[in-house]
Amino acid sequence: MTIDVRALRRLCVFCGSYAGTRSVYRETAERVGRHLANAGITMVYGGGKIGLMGAAADAALIHGGSVIGVIPRRLADREVAHDGLTELHVVSSMHERKMLMAELSDAFIALPGGYGTLEEFWEAVTWTQLGIHDKPCGLLNVEGFFDPMLAQIDRAVTDGFITAENRALVIADDEVERLLDGLRRVRLPGPHVFAPPAP
Repeated sequence: MTIDVRALRRLCVFCGSYAGTRSVYRETAERVGRHLANAGITMVYGGGKIGLMGAAADAALIHGGSVIGVIPRRLADREVAHDGLTELHVVSSMHERKMLMAELSDAFIALPGGYGTLEEFWEAVTWTQLGIHDKPCGLLNVEGFFDPMLAQIDRAVTDGFITAENRALVIADDEVERLLDGLRRVRLPGPHVFAPPAP
């Protein structure tokens, strides 16, 4: 299917609760927030005010954008829930957090981050593969941060664990404008059909 270019109203942004060791990561997060605000796209994210999460959210808010945060109650203190958002949803679990972020969003991108960022992104990709939703997923590949992961995807295709068709479920770019344009225009395969086991 082709995503209508008018359909990208809300974008889910997965990114680190740490800022990382290089200034380019925070600068990129701020650029993402600013770009979403200027484009009239609501940012949906994990609800924290620290690390790259806070940098992106603050930049969007400063530039007049709308930001929706979703955070589990037990993480509200640890990740320091952002109290200046357009909306903040405090939920009971990580599962509820991911489900609500997916429901609220038209597409997903991941910036550099750690275990949580990667896990959330891959679950969104898996849900697209399985047809639970039909929302595109992209990696903002800041200075090659995701190169090893993209190589792993290609290895999984080569070794028969991901079909060539489903390789298209993950797009990547190092510029937010091009990445969002790619999300608007990506052609997604239908839900994955599992082949029967070999005899």
